[in-house]
Amino acid sequence: MKPFDVGRGWLIGAFLAAGFLVSNAPAVEREAAVFARTNYQAAASRYQAEPRSTEAAWRFARACFDLADIATNRAERAAIANEGIAACEPLVARSPDLVQAHYYLGMNLAELAQTKGLGALKLVKQMEREFTVACKLDERFDYAGADRNLGLLYRDAPAIGSIGSRTKAREHLERAVELAPDYPENRLNLIEAYLKWGNRQDAEHEVHALEALWPQARTKLAGPAYAADWDDWEPRLNKAKAKLGLK
Repeated sequence: MKPFDVGRGWLIGAFLAAGFLVSNAPAVEREAAVFARTNYQAAASRYQAEPRSTEAAWRFARACFDLADIATNRAERAAIANEGIAACEPLVARSPDLVQAHYYLGMNLAELAQTKGLGALKLVKQMEREFTVACKLDERFDYAGADRNLGLLYRDAPAIGSIGSRTKAREHLERAVELAPDYPENRLNLIEAYLKWGNRQDAEHEVHALEALWPQARTKLAGPAYAADWDDWEPRLNKAKAKLGLK
């Protein structure tokens, strides 16, 4: 079988073309879905035409992650994430020093894990490995994405029977903010971690820092590629402020 499963890929493409990922969704969600769908279809077409192209493979894997992230049910998310995984695995084998290969393998594994319930624990160690390699290859890639994801893994995974660790979570979440301080997701993750751990003073400090950079980030991170992000970030910031009693 070719690296890109053409039959399954076009099946998903037809599914998308029918509009199942965008119907009955709010305007921002529809905008994000249309962008992700269009990007996926373009990346899939290129990967089908250039199955040995390194760039075509990782860009297709990234498009799979973006689309899986807004999928409306587990079956959709799992199918699309598996396509991204299938594109990344041979890429990791032939280009082990390519940060994108490891990073987007980890990202698609994370999407697949969301569909597995308790079975997700089996994927955690693999996700940890891929993000750790990506971090060593280029810690600034995707706004310190490897540290960001490792921090979330260590924060949210069980401490017993898995890799959960408050110490490691704090180390990586703080490092993500240090490397990419103007990317709202990094500070939001750290704020939520501080609140989870009862560290209100540090959480409040990060909220004020985030509010100071908010207008600039709004300008820099604009357009349909970030529509879903802002739709997620704003309520999270408001929720954190409410927990801290801030206006």
